[in-house]
Parts: sequence; C-alpha cells; structure tokens
Amino acid sequence: MNVAIIHPCHKKSSNRIQPERSFCYGEERISFERFDRKTGVPRILIKVHPNCRVSVFAPPDATDEAVLAAVKKRGHWINAQLNKFHQQSMNDAPRRYVSGETHYYLGKQYLLKVLEAPASKQSVKLLRGKLEVSVRQKNSEKVCALLNDWYKTRAKDVFVERLDVLLEQTLWVDQRPPLRLQTMQTQWGSCSVNGRITLNPHLVKAPRICIDYVILHELCHLAEHNHSELFYRLLKQVMPDWESVKTRLDGIAGLLLSGV
Repeated sequence: MNVAIIHPCHKKSSNRIQPERSFCYGEERISFERFDRKTGVPRILIKVHPNCRVSVFAPPDATDEAVLAAVKKRGHWINAQLNKFHQQSMNDAPRRYVSGETHYYLGKQYLLKVLEAPASKQSVKLLRGKLEVSVRQKNSEKVCALLNDWYKTRAKDVFVERLDVLLEQTLWVDQRPPLRLQTMQTQWGSCSVNGRITLNPHLVKAPRICIDYVILHELCHLAEHNHSELFYRLLKQVMPDWESVKTRLDGIAGLLLSGV
C-alpha cells in the first residue's frame, strides 16, 4: 500500500462521502473514492491499493475543489503507483514453466527456453540471454525443480562472493560468519544470536546492490542485534544510500518471491 499526505485549504461542505470521483492524467482517467477523516485531522490522505483502487480520506469540511486539487497535485505519483501495481498483477500470474516465460537472475529478466532432449542430461544453462532448460520429456514440475536447484547453486556462489567482498567494509566483524541458504516467504535474510547468517536463495534474482544491502544488513546485526540507533549508524556507514536500495528491493519483492 502506498500513501501520500497533503495539507488542503478547508471550507464548509455538506457532502461527506463522495465515492467514484475521477480526474484526467494525460490520456488516462483515474477514478477515486472519497471518505471522511476524523474531525480535527487537517490533512488529506491518499492511498493507492495493490488492487488499483484509489482512496482519498479528507476532512469533512474540505471542499470538493480542494480534494480534487490535492489529488491532481499527486497525479504523477498516483499514476506511477497504478502502473506499478498493474505490472505486478501481470507478472504475478502463476508460472507454467514453458518456453516464452521470463525469469529473473541478478536483476535482469531472461526468457525461458525449454528443450526436450530424451538422450541428453537434464540441465539448466544461461546462454545468449536465455535460460535454457533441457529435459528428457517436457514437464512443468520437472522444469520448476531444475530451475529451483539452479537458483540455489547460483545463490550459494554469488552470496559467498559478495560476503567476502563486503567483509572488507565491516571492520567490526573479526571472522567470517557461517552462511546458509533457506527458502523463506517473507524474509530476505536473518542473523542468529550465535552469528550465523541465513539468506533466501530467491535473493539471487535481485540486482547485486540489493544483495549487498541484505548481506550488509545482517553483518550489522553481528554488532547490534536490535534495530537500534547504533545499528542504523553502522548500516549508513557501509551503505549511505541503503534506504533507496531497500525501497527498490521492496518494490520488486512480489516478482522475485513468486514462481520458483
């Protein structure tokens, strides 16, 4: 859910709830619903929901004109959020593991090409911008399993490589922490009290900068297990723009965690 807050000019209005209003942004007509906020709250709150519904919560005494002006003022942001959620809904369609689908690796999309080769070894190869999966007989479950194993193998190699590089920045870490992979539905990584770092193999689908952010996040937990001021000071020290990287990763999480 995405939210924008705007301070309006207030005037008396007898219309308390006005659903299904709309405004034009370029060639697009965007509909929104208006709802009352609590009396005494002077701001207009705009929410864009993942189902592409736009809700506007305004003070009861805000005029229609003030509400419409506030929504138009954030037209670019609203349209961008709607486009993002629309694209996500298209990509969230169930995977069929057939030729022509796209799958992510290190932040890039690759076309899936399934080859039926009864006499060949079943395998996954990244060739010429495509993920080529060779199977003895075309079967979506087998293609899924092969891709899953391929991602885990690649993830282990990539994560070890990035961990070794990033340890040079984290001077508070005196020895290389143990690393393991575990598929998780809602987490990219974790750090145990005894210093073991766990990373989600799905993370290998993300850009390297996002992988670095998650690893650095967990390395900071070796010094501070809570999200304290010290923790964020350490994180900012090793990755000054961590907030923008986190926002980028959050924005593509649905795509990366779906499918394999």
